[in-house]
Amino acid sequence: MSADEVAASVESGMTVGIGGWGSRRKPMALVHALLRSPATGLTVVSYGGPDVGLLCAARKVRKVVAPFVTLDTIPLEPHFRRARQAGEIEFVEYDEGMFMFGLLAAAHRLPFLPTRAGLGSDVMRVNPGLRTVRSPYEDGEELVAVPALTMDVALVHLNRADARGNAQYLGPDPYFDDLYAKAAARCYVSCERVVDTADLLKEGPVQSLLISRSMVAGVVEAPGGAGFTSCEPDYGRDEAAQRRYVEEAR
Repeated sequence: MSADEVAASVESGMTVGIGGWGSRRKPMALVHALLRSPATGLTVVSYGGPDVGLLCAARKVRKVVAPFVTLDTIPLEPHFRRARQAGEIEFVEYDEGMFMFGLLAAAHRLPFLPTRAGLGSDVMRVNPGLRTVRSPYEDGEELVAVPALTMDVALVHLNRADARGNAQYLGPDPYFDDLYAKAAARCYVSCERVVDTADLLKEGPVQSLLISRSMVAGVVEAPGGAGFTSCEPDYGRDEAAQRRYVEEAR
């Protein structure tokens, strides 16, 4: 598929999950296509970075669900900060562990998963909709019931993929992209290069095959498609471009 064909499948009001982490391996080619699309009123689920910021700047977002929105070497994403301070978006803030359990619950088609993450913190105060449950076993421990982060569409960027949707990461971290793929009704994968299926194992070990074709609705070949965020080992983050991005936001 093309990036614009993927974006055309996203309708206003949908919940869109975006893989990667902060300013690392974000599917920016797909995000830019979404910026060009007519879709608005989106709920964005993300370990947020410039993906969230750009969509907020373009007034595409109604709600953000995230543990943070950062550019990593620059702590606060400027467009998200402005939208949040101006009250233009609703923000549901979880800690990183709770967010992961929400993805896990959705990936396993569960309504929620229990966790200790968030207990004793202000997460429960700023998210009054969260509930707790008691263990049915002898200890009766009280736990946070993190709701499933279900999504209509997930967008992820990997290093390599075949045309059938098997996708591979070659960097140091999967960034939970497999959970996004499993948790969404449809997942679209962009990649640095589409290769033959047999060549995937020439690129990296079998453990690097993060996403199965059974999870994928479409593949987009997008060289440099994570830029200016990093996509190790193909390229690092373009720090100069990131600084210009922040200056222009100001």
